[in-house]
Amino acid sequence: MSSDDPEKLLADALRAQARQAPPDTSPVGYGLLSGSDLPPALRPPEPTTRIAEEPRQVPALLILVLALLLGLASGAVVGLLTLL
Repeated sequence: MSSDDPEKLLADALRAQARQAPPDTSPVGYGLLSGSDLPPALRPPEPTTRIAEEPRQVPALLILVLALLLGLASGAVVGLLTLL
């Protein structure tokens, strides 16, 4: 391997950068902006006041009418294109 190998140059550069990095002096805790030092997984869950909504179903008649209208509209467009 030559000294111009990109992987070796990158590894050497990362080692040199790691040697010059300051020691880890971070304070104890996570230092979150919200003021809470607990990660979200460890916080107690907050109670919710939402009311559970029942899923609404679309009536089958509405789907059939929409399909019929879409078929008529596409047929009309195709019919106009064939007349032109």
